[in-house]
Amino acid sequence: MKKFFLSIVTASAIFAIGCQSKSQSTKDTTTDSTGSKAPIVQAETSTPIDTKNIKVADAKTILDRPQVPILCYHQVRNWKPTDGKVGKDYIVEIENFKNHIKMLVDSGYHTILPDQLYAYLNEGKPLPKKPIMLTFDDTDLDQYTIVNPLLKKYGYKAVYFIMTVSIGKKGKFVDYMSSDQIKQLSDEGNVIGSHTYDHKNFKKYEGKDWEEQLDKPTKRLEEITGKKIEYFAYPFGLWNSQGIPELKKRGFKMAFALADKRDPNEPLYTVRRIIASGYWSPKTLHNSIVKSF
Repeated sequence: MKKFFLSIVTASAIFAIGCQSKSQSTKDTTTDSTGSKAPIVQAETSTPIDTKNIKVADAKTILDRPQVPILCYHQVRNWKPTDGKVGKDYIVEIENFKNHIKMLVDSGYHTILPDQLYAYLNEGKPLPKKPIMLTFDDTDLDQYTIVNPLLKKYGYKAVYFIMTVSIGKKGKFVDYMSSDQIKQLSDEGNVIGSHTYDHKNFKKYEGKDWEEQLDKPTKRLEEITGKKIEYFAYPFGLWNSQGIPELKKRGFKMAFALADKRDPNEPLYTVRRIIASGYWSPKTLHNSIVKSF
């Protein structure tokens, strides 16, 4: 049996470097809409999108469309004395996370899901006003116990990118969601995506890595959710063009990176996200969304 705890601890120790978003800034600036008030919105994600008949557009068409803001979160918990300075970038404290979401609601943002983004990028299908996508990586239990109830309160939906090695495990630093909890998230209308088996750097895949890091995790997630897994997030946000054909071969419609530029030839497989830093106030988050997208 693989030593998954070693993989998890190793990933936790180094992913802060690999996941660093180059477009992020922790400097507050003024804005007109951060403090504005709006009624609670309901995410317009209830109508399923049929993506089977969508014709994939050429790269230029996709790149010419305005980007949709996509946020990437990891842990949502209060900081501990043992948390390092870099690690706190990836740990959003509970009250601050609540304020992040309230800011999005008050600013009139509507959450969308990957099928909607796919239809928009390829065929220009309409999106709700001020669309945003919320994504959560690594299977952390707090995404089920803290994040999901809060999002449901506001009618928001999200994407959860699952690292299958950790499912149902209790780690040294963090506990992880169970299969039943992942299924519940899916049943409630959220999207489950693949984040590999144990967070191995996508740029280093060769030989059996494609089976271990893509095929087996996909099969397990499909068994858990009863749905086809069509969306993928690169560990550390790192990708290479040589690996994209392997994602296509396996039926992935889109893959999500971090803040680096999209590939000019494969924008669907280098969709940009920014990490929502644990240091960011709601105002800073709002300004980062506006600047980055």
